[in-house]
Amino acid sequence: MAKNNLAYVRTEIVPESPAPNLSKGILGWMKNNLFSSISNTIMTILGALFLMWVLPPIYGFLFGNAVWPGEGVTVEDCRAKGAGACWAYIDDRMTFFIYGFFPKDAYWVTQEGFIASIMQYWRVNAVFAVGTLLIVPLMWPDLKYKLLNSILFFVVYPVFVFYMLTGGVFGLEEVPTVKWGGLTVTLIIGLVGIVVSLPLGIILALGRQSKMPIIKSFCIMFIEVWRAVPLITVLFMASVMLPLFMPVGMTIDKLLRALVGVSLFSAAYMAEVVRGGLQALPKGQSEAAASLGLNYWKSMGFIILPQALKHVIPGIVNSFIALFKDTSLVAIVGIFDLLRATQIANLNLDWASKNQAISGYIFAAAIFWLFCFGMSRYSIMMERRLDTGHKN
Repeated sequence: MAKNNLAYVRTEIVPESPAPNLSKGILGWMKNNLFSSISNTIMTILGALFLMWVLPPIYGFLFGNAVWPGEGVTVEDCRAKGAGACWAYIDDRMTFFIYGFFPKDAYWVTQEGFIASIMQYWRVNAVFAVGTLLIVPLMWPDLKYKLLNSILFFVVYPVFVFYMLTGGVFGLEEVPTVKWGGLTVTLIIGLVGIVVSLPLGIILALGRQSKMPIIKSFCIMFIEVWRAVPLITVLFMASVMLPLFMPVGMTIDKLLRALVGVSLFSAAYMAEVVRGGLQALPKGQSEAAASLGLNYWKSMGFIILPQALKHVIPGIVNSFIALFKDTSLVAIVGIFDLLRATQIANLNLDWASKNQAISGYIFAAAIFWLFCFGMSRYSIMMERRLDTGHKN
């Protein structure tokens, strides 16, 4: 008896059906992420109870009972019973947090004998504005003229910053670096450290893998020595010990010493991050570059380094974030960064209250968090943009 082979072929598309209940929307997300098992349900309940216990007092201190700036607000409002954060104090000292001891006005006597003045904060504001206008297009992947933008930012902009802040030319009042302070110094140290440490770290990583014994030994020694010494020790050596070895009458600016110390310290860690990316690449990449007739520098510049740096973007940005936070250590050697400016401002008796110091440190922490979170999100964006993997 012959076996019948029956086949069914659908001639029309089945209409879409709605998703099962609790599989989409907020309820579906809660079921899959918060209540997917007994243990997750218990942890969710405990977490919710903890937040209900912690968040109301925090909200009350930061917002609900906080003393906000306004007409007629005085220090007595911050001293009142039950008062929260004293944001009026932060508003009153905002210029000091940003500019430090940078002179607000420059005074001189005119030919007629009158005293004239001009505000100096515009110089710092101009540095911030020009830096923003240059760095935003540089970090925007789709914008053109990257070469011109890079030349302006890495070559022209440092000269502009130096003469704008230091003065002494074009009629600008000379301002020594000891009067720089606040957020201005924090951004200068962080930006210089980031810009210098990345290329120097790449050079050290390549040197550590070099086949030339002298170059390889020097790079290994440099990296291991700087990684074995705490940053605070480096800053103390640069600020206290280095002047003792200088010729009589010769001095090096304290801020410049800190910039060099922070940059070299960060470069040693950056070198190990880049070396990890280089070692992660298969040997076939360099062999393929060699088969195309590319020399060492072309293969590194066009084949190896782009892939290696793409793989270690999280590590690079992590080093940048650590460097930016470590800028607060320069306060120990007498440089008035944002943290040091906060400490000095907290000694102001005009706003003395029980929450004065707490408000100042919360403000400083918020500034650091803002910049570090921004770098973190930019890192994630670049990872997604450069991702060439295939996801299931």
